[in-house]
Amino acid sequence: MTLAIVSAMREELRALLSCLEGAQVERAGGRVFHRGRLAGREVVLVLSGIGKVAASATTALLIDRFQVSSLLLTGVAGGLGSGVKVGDVVVANALLQHDLDASPLFPRWEVPLTGRSRFPTDAGLRDALAAACDTVLAQPHAGLASLGLNAPRRHQGLVVSGDRFVASAAESDGLRAVLPDALAVEMEGAAMAQVCADFDRPLAVLRTVSDRADDTAHVDFGRFVAEVAAEYSRDIVMAALAAGYGPSQA
Repeated sequence: MTLAIVSAMREELRALLSCLEGAQVERAGGRVFHRGRLAGREVVLVLSGIGKVAASATTALLIDRFQVSSLLLTGVAGGLGSGVKVGDVVVANALLQHDLDASPLFPRWEVPLTGRSRFPTDAGLRDALAAACDTVLAQPHAGLASLGLNAPRRHQGLVVSGDRFVASAAESDGLRAVLPDALAVEMEGAAMAQVCADFDRPLAVLRTVSDRADDTAHVDFGRFVAEVAAEYSRDIVMAALAAGYGPSQA
């Protein structure tokens, strides 16, 4: 029962690698996979690559070559939902590709021939992840404070993905108008969710909010990833594993 932990940023991967025991490296498909144990659990750690195609290929390799039983994606995202601020953490309940549109043949956002636009995450994984988030976010964080951020919150709901970096107020306003329940936007999660659905593998997605997906520079992005997002990913993952993190279905 091997868990795949997929990081979107190198800083997050490095933070997790620092905790990996018995590390072994394998290369496949232009990717470097790190096998070992975290909190006594067999894991494979890897960078996803940026964008939906890269994330899909990584997911397929993890499932086919490494026979992983469940997957967890960590990374940063732009906040969309009201009250979702920089420094908060979002646990995805479902994922959708906001740039997918095969209309009029299929409804907007629907993945052709599947009848689905929203792909749910595994209830057991996301609930365990949410509990770990609450534990970690309750603790003071020096990196967060140094960036002038405080009182981080955990949110749970829809995360949307697309092969476009959303960084303008016009784009984020447009997404909120058509997908008012979307909490955050990123570039990989929904593609992973589609592949996991094809292979019947449970998935969870954890995103730290690094910006508000608009024209405003809220914090130094590099510092935020290194000092906040990477540490949150590591600490939340380790807390979840220590608490017996596992899916609701085999």
